[in-house]
Amino acid sequence: MLPSQRAPAGPRGAIGAAAESAAADYLETTGWTVLARNLRVGRDEIDVLARDPGAPSVIVVVEVRARSRPGFGAPVETVDTRKVRRLYRAAWALHRDGHPALDAEAIAGARWRVDLVTLRWEAGSGWQVERHLRGLHPP
Repeated sequence: MLPSQRAPAGPRGAIGAAAESAAADYLETTGWTVLARNLRVGRDEIDVLARDPGAPSVIVVVEVRARSRPGFGAPVETVDTRKVRRLYRAAWALHRDGHPALDAEAIAGARWRVDLVTLRWEAGSGWQVERHLRGLHPP
C-alpha cells in the first residue's frame, strides 16, 4: 500500500481526493510508478510522488489541480509562483532528509522534477486529464 498522509475533509476534500486518484490512475496507466500520495513534508504537501518511465532516475513531484465546474476558470490558472516554490521546497526537503514513509533507497541519488496534472469533470465519464505539464520551473 502506498503511503498516504491525510483523509479528505468535507465535500471539497472528497472532490480533491477523487481528482488525485484519477491523476494517479492516469500516471500508472501510462507506465509511471506512484511512490506516494498526499505526502506531508514539513508545511508542504505533495499530491503524488512518482517515477517517470521515460526518465527512471528522476523522482517527480506531481501537483494535481482540478475543476468540477467550468465557471471557475482553468485548473492551470490556480498554480502561481508561490505554489511552485513550495513544491520545490518540498522536493528539496525530501532529497535532503528523506521521509519515514518512503524507502530511502528508492529516492537516493535521484534527480527531481515538478509536474502539473490538470483534470476536468465530464458528466457521464468522470474525471478526464486535461494536461500534463512536465518540468515546472521555479521563478
